[in-house]
Amino acid sequence: MALAAVLLLMVLAGALVYCVLVVLAARQYLAVRPPALAHPEPISILKPLAGLDEGLEENLRSWFGQRYSDFEILCAVREPGDPAVTVVEKLRQEFPHVPARLLVTGEPPYANAKVFSLDRMTAAARNDLLVMSDSDTRAAPDLLTTVAAEFQDPRLGVATCPYRAVPGRSFWSMLEAIMMNTEFLAGLLVARLVEGVRFAVGPCVAARRQALVKIGGLERLKDYLSEDFVLGALAAGAGCQVILSSAVIEHRIGAQPFRANFAHRLRWVRGTRRSRPWGYVGQLFTYPLPLALLLVALKPAWWILLAGAAVLRACAAWATAGWVLRDPLTARRWWLVPLQDLCSFLLWTAGFFGNTIIWRGRRYRLLADGRFEPV
Repeated sequence: MALAAVLLLMVLAGALVYCVLVVLAARQYLAVRPPALAHPEPISILKPLAGLDEGLEENLRSWFGQRYSDFEILCAVREPGDPAVTVVEKLRQEFPHVPARLLVTGEPPYANAKVFSLDRMTAAARNDLLVMSDSDTRAAPDLLTTVAAEFQDPRLGVATCPYRAVPGRSFWSMLEAIMMNTEFLAGLLVARLVEGVRFAVGPCVAARRQALVKIGGLERLKDYLSEDFVLGALAAGAGCQVILSSAVIEHRIGAQPFRANFAHRLRWVRGTRRSRPWGYVGQLFTYPLPLALLLVALKPAWWILLAGAAVLRACAAWATAGWVLRDPLTARRWWLVPLQDLCSFLLWTAGFFGNTIIWRGRRYRLLADGRFEPV
């Protein structure tokens, strides 16, 4: 038991250092501001759609209503009878000044249907600067202005937008949103601080067409579950600059019951483990509260370490949710952070086991290199 306590103490010390790094990384991120926009360039927004996500109409309306001088919107569905088509047609009538097109792609010929839709829309897009965003995202009216200002740097190839998760009317989606806003973003910021941005995150990614050409086109991502991460890694490897954008979006995660939410989060952690296996192991250091609880269970006299871990975890959570995201959910439900940390730790542990996932009602097998295939 003494050896286990010493090992846990060493890991906990690393986790406390990580909390300090989160605060420093948040300050560094906030210190960067995009330059003033001198010459707005045309932008193509690409929206892969599948069914009626919760709040889809308002989500899409936020993109149609961008305060930007020159942009088009392309939406893609698998079949003409998709219920999302009705929403798109309604918004096209509401915003007649916005060039908008709807593509019917048919069934994807490979595992990642989202990549297939994006590839088809990229081929049809008129512009060089592409903003790829999921159907469950909601954008501030000046998002395109911020992105265009950042892409005035000719070295920039890919920009990935941080996101503030907004839950639906479900306790489990509330926990997931707090995880995204206090834990997931913290990892992105620390990675940016330590090694630079060599990744992208899926809800909203902007890219130059030339950067996609450099990595071999979007089709190169077709067999990967975490295609966003792979896109950023390939772009960085090809010599393109990749950044974490100053434009923050809303990620509307919906109201999932326990089983659906558990399956969704399990898919996420299993995919992450195969996309960056050593980084996944290193996530152990992002759980100071569960580690401190385990340590105090072994050594109750060391309870002061649990108090210290709680203080530093609170500082790290506020640095991301408060400073960066200005998240009202975490401000109101801050007392759920410890419970969410325990749930997240258990899911992280579960991610080491199993190699199948459920995605939009279909079962897939994950391969060791991050690719996946239908079962």
